[in-house]
Order: sequence, then structure tokens, then C-alpha cells
Amino acid sequence: MKTVTPKDVTKFAKENDVRFVDLKFIDFVGTWQHFTVPIEAYSEDLFEDGLGFDGSSIRGWQPIHASDMLMKPDPTTARLDHFTRYPTLSLICTIHDPITGEGYSRDPRFIAQKAESYLRQTGIADTAYFGPEAEFFVFDDVRYEVTPNKSFFVLDSEEAAWNTGRDERSNLGYKIPFKGGYFPTAPHDTGMDLRSEMVMEMLKVGIDVEAQHHEVATAGQGEIDMKFDTMVSMADKLQWFKYIIKNVARRNGKAATFMPKPMFGDNGSGMHTHQSLWKDGQPLFAGDKYAGLSEMALWYIGGLIKHAPALVALTNPTINSYRRLVPGYEAPVKLAYSSRNRSAAIRIPLVSSSPKAKRLEFRTPDPSCNGYLAFAAQLMAGLDGIQNRIDPGEAMDKDLYNLPPEEQGLIPEAPGSLREALEHLANDHAFLLKGDVFTKDVIETWIEYKMEAEVKPTSLRPTPMEFQLYFSC
Repeated sequence: MKTVTPKDVTKFAKENDVRFVDLKFIDFVGTWQHFTVPIEAYSEDLFEDGLGFDGSSIRGWQPIHASDMLMKPDPTTARLDHFTRYPTLSLICTIHDPITGEGYSRDPRFIAQKAESYLRQTGIADTAYFGPEAEFFVFDDVRYEVTPNKSFFVLDSEEAAWNTGRDERSNLGYKIPFKGGYFPTAPHDTGMDLRSEMVMEMLKVGIDVEAQHHEVATAGQGEIDMKFDTMVSMADKLQWFKYIIKNVARRNGKAATFMPKPMFGDNGSGMHTHQSLWKDGQPLFAGDKYAGLSEMALWYIGGLIKHAPALVALTNPTINSYRRLVPGYEAPVKLAYSSRNRSAAIRIPLVSSSPKAKRLEFRTPDPSCNGYLAFAAQLMAGLDGIQNRIDPGEAMDKDLYNLPPEEQGLIPEAPGSLREALEHLANDHAFLLKGDVFTKDVIETWIEYKMEAEVKPTSLRPTPMEFQLYFSC
């Protein structure tokens, strides 16, 4: 593949009459941040010298007395941003210490880059491919408020099951039942053209799309499947994916969310993550073991299963994530593996006979995660499994939700809350520290931030459901 240089970026900008350069970077939690400079302020020195900014204003980053940071754009990420009024060149940046020039340990993209480097250093493989399936909802109306004396949320969608009786002047009755959204055609599926518009925008920024469709839930749940890519590149694409879906929805007067469980009583949004290892252009997960896997692939699965209770603190990093991770809504809480069985946390997809297609699918993650951290953590868990030859146990080719009670207790489950997941991460993170990929500072800061910004505030506030249960006590 041709190397992209700063000169190539300059040529691209001139060819597209670019007026502004937008510098994007990922914050600690997983949200794109940016600032924009006019093309007159752009030079190729930017790629070497970087631009300074205040790191103390970014969640989970620098203290006020050491706030100066540098962002350096990656020329390979140059794309046109089609959601701006004026021609704008977008560049994704990594963060550096302005004194030492080294990559910043809390920059998620840098962590993912270190994970790829560590993979090569191990000699096990030279490439890790990831393919996330990030589900989402598109609503027509979203309202919420939290004050000391009031809290509520209201969601609505023209296709929602609860609107069969609404006066719509006139209501035509084409509503999607709860758990009935997989795969109805129009007129029930009202989002086909919207998702196609999202796909068209994705193609413009180099995202290869395999399919788009309505998902299981009512009220506008959808999925757009991207073709797999190498890990850091895939995490970059996941950021574009979220950006495009939200902005296409907005320009059509709708709101898109990757919140895992925005409503009760129907399926939530997961991010099933396909992954495989390759070396010298050859796949390493195909073999003569269970479901056509190699022994290495089984060890990788063993690492994922062993470390899953800690992993979910990064792959399912919100309070809301654990509204989805409950039995009964196809959520993969059982930490087991199986061929084709969608109730297991790890599934071996039924694919073509080609060894190149052999992969595993970790089904527990959800799209609220920071892709750079989530992918890197999964890779590190899998590598730990290979290095220590961790046996994943017997495969589970049965309905894991309807097992007899005596069998249910034998299969470990994902944590039931973010607090529990963070406790597991605090006790099991040595596998993440190998190769200095994650650092103790990163793990400690993640746990502290999540506890102080999310777990504790949520635990202090009553919910409307509590009034329904307890007001008359």
C-alpha cells in the first residue's frame, strides 16, 4: 500500500479547493474532539511540529499545572468532511508530550498503536483484523432532564410499537412490534433511505460497507456492517462511522444514538466484534480443531473468556451498558464459546470454507465504548491466552438461557454492573500492561474517572421507577 506523505495531503487539499483543516482527536472516554484552522494557517510542518492545546480541558487527561499538549496529524487519515459548509480537510491526530515529544500514555489512539506494535514484537502475528458491528437507534424525538426535584426521559419514533393508537392524522398502522424489527421491508421499515444515505457518506471517506438493515428492536434500531480492517484503522473508521450516522440523522431532523439500552422491554444495541490474527499474509485462526479453528484461536478465546470480567470495563464502559447485559434479550452474558450459537459471548461464525474467513466474534461489547481502547484490550487478552495456552474449556452448543439451574451455575457470566466490572479491572489488568501498551496510570485513571463521573453520581439519584415502587411505603 502506498505511503501517504504530507506532500500528498497538500496536493489533495489543493485538488479539492480546501478552505479549512479540521484536526480531530479522541478523548479518554471515546468522543471525538476537534478544532479548525484556515488553509492559510496550514503547512506541512504541522505533521512534524504539531499544534499545542490545553490538555487539562479534556476529560481524564492533564492537570491544570501541566496542561500543555501537542497534537500531530496522521497524513494517512486525510479525508474530506462532507458535513461542513466550506470544503474542509479532516485529519486524525495522536497526542504527544510537548517536552519529550513522546506519545501521550492516555491517548487512546496511541494505546492502540502500541498494541499493534506489541503484537509484532511477540512474533505471534503481524496483523490483527477487527470488524465491529455497531448497532444504533434513530429517534424522531428525544427529551430528558435531571434536576434535584425532577428526572425523566421521553423517546419517540414514527415506527414505534407504542404508537399504533396515536392520532397521526392519519395513523396508517405500519408500526414495528417489540422485537419485530429483523428484517421487515417498507412500509414498516421507515429507515431504509436514511441508512442508505449514511452508507453513501461512509463510502466517501473510504469505509467499505457490506450491508445495512433494520435491527431487532422497534423504534428505529439499525445496523450498517463495515468490512474488517487492521486494528487502528478500524478504530479510526468506527469514529467516522459514529460521526456520519449522527450527522446524517441530524440533517434529516432525527437523532441517532449508540446508547446500549435507551428503552426498556426490547433489544439493546451491541457491537459484536469479529477478530482474527494473521502473519506473513496467512490466517492463523483456521485449523482442525473445534469449528475449524486452530489451537491458537482456541487459546485466544481462552484469554478473552478468562479476562472478560475485566475487559467489559472497557468494552461495555457505561452504567447503561449493564441494562443490556441481562439474560433474555439476546445479550451474550454467558462467558462461553460456540459455533453459530448466538447466546454465547463468543461465537464462531459459519463462513465459507476459505481459511481466510475463519474468525471469532466477541458478542459482549457495545458501541458506547472507545474503539481504540476496546480493540486494544481484546487483543491483549487474546495474546495473553496464546502466550499462556489458556484452555477455553468445552464449547457450548446449546441454548444457554434455558439450561437447568444446576448447569447454569457452572458457566461464568459477565459482571452485572459497571461498578463490578471496574472492580474486576482493578484486580486483573497485568495482561494489559505487557509491552507498556496500557500503563498503570491509564488503568487507575480510567477506574477513577468512571467511578467519580458515572457510578457515584448515578447511585446518588433516585429514578422514576423508585417512585413507582416506593412512594407509598
